[in-house]
Amino acid sequence: MPNLGGWEIVILVGVLLLLFGAKRLPTMARSVGQSARIFKGEMRGLRADAPEPTVNAQPPAPTAALPVVAAEAAADKAAAKAADKAEDRVA
Repeated sequence: MPNLGGWEIVILVGVLLLLFGAKRLPTMARSVGQSARIFKGEMRGLRADAPEPTVNAQPPAPTAALPVVAAEAAADKAAAKAADKAEDRVA
């Protein structure tokens, strides 16, 4: 990103004066400053609300394995049998 020199800033301020006028620039700058202050305060609040990680946290208890339903087991056997038949035809 290029750095802005002195003349570039002067030209930029001149263009802003032509576009918005001398009366509106201070109010616009004030509203931008207030918005930045509000945003900064909200970010601080979010950081303060975030829970701190605990060092001695216990891992969650292991969950029990779900039982295999008979229909799923039969479908798996049928799929394996079909795959074996397909391999036999290719070979």
